[in-house]
Amino acid sequence: MAKILSRAAPWSPSRSRPPGRAVRRLSDGDTAALAELVGADPVANVFVAAHLAAHGTAAGASSGAEIVGMFDGDGRLMSACWLGANVVPVEVPADHAQAYADVIRHSRRRFASIFGPAEATLAIFAELSGPAARDVRRAQPLLAMEGSPAVAPDPLVRVTTADDFDTLAPACVSMFEEEVGYSPVAGGSENYYRRVRQLIDLGHSFARFGEDGEVVFKAELGSVSPAASQVQGVWVEPSHRGEGLSHGGMAAVVEHARRLAPVVSLYVNDYNYKARASYRRVGFEQVGTFATVLF
Repeated sequence: MAKILSRAAPWSPSRSRPPGRAVRRLSDGDTAALAELVGADPVANVFVAAHLAAHGTAAGASSGAEIVGMFDGDGRLMSACWLGANVVPVEVPADHAQAYADVIRHSRRRFASIFGPAEATLAIFAELSGPAARDVRRAQPLLAMEGSPAVAPDPLVRVTTADDFDTLAPACVSMFEEEVGYSPVAGGSENYYRRVRQLIDLGHSFARFGEDGEVVFKAELGSVSPAASQVQGVWVEPSHRGEGLSHGGMAAVVEHARRLAPVVSLYVNDYNYKARASYRRVGFEQVGTFATVLF
């Protein structure tokens, strides 16, 4: 469950101003600068790039999330950080981490995690020096591929529809519990199920169903920008593991995703050797390293 990282006084820009720099909330007028910043690494920054593609502004989101950025003395945007249900750094070097940690400490927001490029994520967490993390995943290979998958796509994997929700939702909950360690619906199911329905409505949810109608493989595109997409929620029903469903399943997801953006990406826990081997077989290669801090 998300935690409030601080009950301190609300943050103000004056609290986070290294010499010659200023941190402030981004506005609509900063949209072009933010687009240029995320374009420096469209795979690593796909989460915020997807927000820009969907909403066309750096001014935050209808969910209440906002984006803050650090500017140099000439007013150039140097780095940024998404503050919503999660904290997501964008091109944040280690020497900017303290300023963003100060913003987070005084934001009064609830955060479930910090995730993104490992150096930035771990530097921000280190500067927070207070909130206890439930789990710190320090090295998560960031994988990507262009072109056709190296194995044949499973023809039974398809885009899900609203009619699949009742069958698909329990599989999504099971995946989340297995990956994160707690139920996403323990405190109420409305928000989580809204997200599942949203991905279905966008055409970003994929599954293979068994003979009895049960989900045997599933995955979603959590973020999609014009340049890249990011796969999430890859799951094989436990009784079907070891049958090779993930190879053809992921190949099918890649083929669907390539219709939306040329690069398909994902990140995976470094200790998940079976998943990493499966992704290599499909054609993914490591292009960076992410980290995730779970609260």
